[in-house]
Amino acid sequence: MKERITKSALSNAPQDRTNTEVGKKGEELAAKYLAAKGIEILQFNYRCGRAEIDLIGLEKGILVFVEVKYRTNLLYGFPEESVDKAKAKRIKSAAENYIFEKNWLHDIRFDIVAIVDTGRKVTIEHFEDCF
Repeated sequence: MKERITKSALSNAPQDRTNTEVGKKGEELAAKYLAAKGIEILQFNYRCGRAEIDLIGLEKGILVFVEVKYRTNLLYGFPEESVDKAKAKRIKSAAENYIFEKNWLHDIRFDIVAIVDTGRKVTIEHFEDCF
C-alpha cells in the first residue's frame, strides 16, 4: 500500500503564524539583504489605495521599488512567478503616487526579492529592473 503525501505534509510553515507575520519576516530579511548590497531602505509598506509597495530604497541615485515574495515551500511555484501583470500595475500606480509626493525627478527601478525559507535553508534572490 502506497503512502499518500498531502500538500500540508510538504509545508514547513508553522500553522499558528499569520500571513502578516510571515510577510513581515520576509520584508525584514529582504531589507537586511538589500542593505548589505548597499541599498538604503527609505520606507517599509508604502500604501496608496489598494496598492502597497513592500520596500522603497535608494541605490546610487536610483529610487528602487521592491516587491518581496516570501515562501516556505515551492508548492505553488517560485516566489517571483507570483508577480503578475495586475500586481505590477498596482505597484507602478503606487510608485507614481510616491514619486509625485516626494517630487522625485530622477531614475527609478522596480525589483523583486524572492525568498524561500524551508526551515533548514533560506535562499534569497534579487531580481533587478523587473517591470
